[in-house]
Amino acid sequence: MASSQVGILVPLNKSLEKEKSLPEFPVSEGDNVIGRNNIPVTDKRLSRKHLILSASSSDCYAALRVEGMNPVVINSGDQRKILNSGDKASIKNGDILELIPGSHYFKYLTTNNQRDCDVFSKVNEGGSVHTNFAVVRKRARENLNPGSSEEHMVQHGSGRKLKETPNNVNFESNKQNLSISRSKEEALRHFHVSDDRSALTFRLMKVRGLPEWANTSCVSIDTVIEGDVLVAVLSNYMVDIDWLLSACPMLKKVPQVLVVHGESDGTVEYMKRNKPSNWILHKPPLPISYGTHHSKAMLLLYPRGVRVIVHTANLIHVDWNNKSQGLWMQDFPWKDQNEANKGCPFETDLIDYLQALKLPVFTANLPALGRVTIDPFFFKKFNYGNASVRLIASVPGYHLGSNLKKWGHMKLRSILEQCTFDEEFKRSPLIYQFSSLGSLDEKWMTELRTSMSSGVLADKSPLGLGEPLIIWPSVEDVRCSLEGYAAGNAIPSPLKNVEKGFLNKYWAKWKATHTGHCRSMPHIKTFVRYNGQNLAWFLLTSANLSKAAWGTLQKNNSQLMIRSYELGVLFLPSVVKNGCGFSCTGNKSSLEDTRGSTSNCRNRKIKLVTLTWQGRDNDDDSDSEIVCLPVPYELPPKLYSSEDVPWSWDRKYMQKDVYGQVWPRRVKLYSAQVYIGTEYSKGGMKLHLCVL
Repeated sequence: MASSQVGILVPLNKSLEKEKSLPEFPVSEGDNVIGRNNIPVTDKRLSRKHLILSASSSDCYAALRVEGMNPVVINSGDQRKILNSGDKASIKNGDILELIPGSHYFKYLTTNNQRDCDVFSKVNEGGSVHTNFAVVRKRARENLNPGSSEEHMVQHGSGRKLKETPNNVNFESNKQNLSISRSKEEALRHFHVSDDRSALTFRLMKVRGLPEWANTSCVSIDTVIEGDVLVAVLSNYMVDIDWLLSACPMLKKVPQVLVVHGESDGTVEYMKRNKPSNWILHKPPLPISYGTHHSKAMLLLYPRGVRVIVHTANLIHVDWNNKSQGLWMQDFPWKDQNEANKGCPFETDLIDYLQALKLPVFTANLPALGRVTIDPFFFKKFNYGNASVRLIASVPGYHLGSNLKKWGHMKLRSILEQCTFDEEFKRSPLIYQFSSLGSLDEKWMTELRTSMSSGVLADKSPLGLGEPLIIWPSVEDVRCSLEGYAAGNAIPSPLKNVEKGFLNKYWAKWKATHTGHCRSMPHIKTFVRYNGQNLAWFLLTSANLSKAAWGTLQKNNSQLMIRSYELGVLFLPSVVKNGCGFSCTGNKSSLEDTRGSTSNCRNRKIKLVTLTWQGRDNDDDSDSEIVCLPVPYELPPKLYSSEDVPWSWDRKYMQKDVYGQVWPRRVKLYSAQVYIGTEYSKGGMKLHLCVL
């Protein structure tokens, strides 16, 4: 028995007028598959099974689920909502769909419940639907331009410019800050940082397969390693020599390169055979079992100074092309004679960490100094007084006494304890976002929460404990991602770690609509304390959520045991200092510039905000330097629903991904090596476990 018709999709052109070259699409009761199979268009961005529309004669709403790889847009009233693959939403009579953002417009009209659903059409005696498109266009214009003369031009889909006005407002707390809904959806499009402020924030890395706006102000490896590099120290966990040299060929010209890595013996042997002759390989000692060298950083020495880079990507193709990653960097000048003996916390932390790596000593020929010895103490020759962040490192060992608060979460605790935060962050929530989950227990989660809740208010009272949430991709997120199930190979947490019951209250969704990164699975690691779109502090780090990375207190809290090397940068609401705009590769030539001064950095307190912070109409913030951090996910995050299942990489998933694959499958990570990852063996599933 055929399903009864309950609605219709009417094709529109970009002027929101009926498109006569396309037929209307009937919507029947039940599930309606919509895509290239039944809509006569040749645009291959439109999947054959692009979306499913589930309609009912008893309900004026229809349930929509995106099945294809590309996003769908719902225009409802004055709201424009972007749905990515796997997302669900409801549509009502009169809503307009963009099957591809900016293309293939269809208006949904119901044939029943006209009065209840505020129908804009009527059914004539022959049953065909007639729509008052003049009313639709007028209402669309009113939604986009409700009469204010204060207009903003924004890109819409295919590049068409639409007017938006500050009359579309949201009210947050008691502040009447202006809010433009579409700019919130594509907020990264408007993230532009001048060179003299770049060290105050961090950058996301470019991702292939995302729309152009989603790569705004993002970086790639050849834009980071640039200029006349004399010495390069590359610190990482995984290193694909072949890919690295092809992605950044200028490294072949660097006179001295030290690669600090965490690779296994088989990969190390390959690296030794294929590395340039002037490259030195070093794997730091791991005195405690199950530890890794996991830090991801670079030190680039230039004639003018040194560039310090801390990031989250392994030196392999997929990490720099397919995943959501973060990178911070700042250039520092040489010290002059009067500064030779001056230090600062950033310098102390950096030198201590380099010493812990037990780096090999080598020599390099520098134009101004001749032949010099490169060891940890060499890096004391640079002026780090204008560092915009604090370093948070982990080093393996049993740390006690004066070293108890030198590393790991105790280092973070000691720095936060010295910071005064605004009243709005009292007992404010925490976010833990990472790509590998260790074997945890509630006692340790309380220990970490205590460290991350440290800090005081203006009256010296403690901030109070924050409630943490864990942002973690679901199985559906991975299945529908840019890489399909292959992305799950870089989220290597086993079911025994993920399924622990006490974790259920922490799970929150990876949603990154405003940065366009929903389908780019996160390899970035971030830890945050926030209130709305204001950030108390923000940590970008290599550390996952594990005792091995952060350390665990022992012996009545008198000893901290850490297994792995990690490195991160902590953004705080400190004072902006002169010199944040110094560049090792710029064209600055004055003595003042060489020393690192810049007129654009004033001594004002920093206010950290997200990309979707709604601006400032409040005089309370007038003395603050607003620093926007491109936090890739939405705050506050949404909790998992009963249908969401957290990803674990040692389960079988038989529902096919966007490439028609199931899991487990083999995943190639290195250019010239065999497949690495999960695979089947006669005994069942065989895992090559790694912490990414």
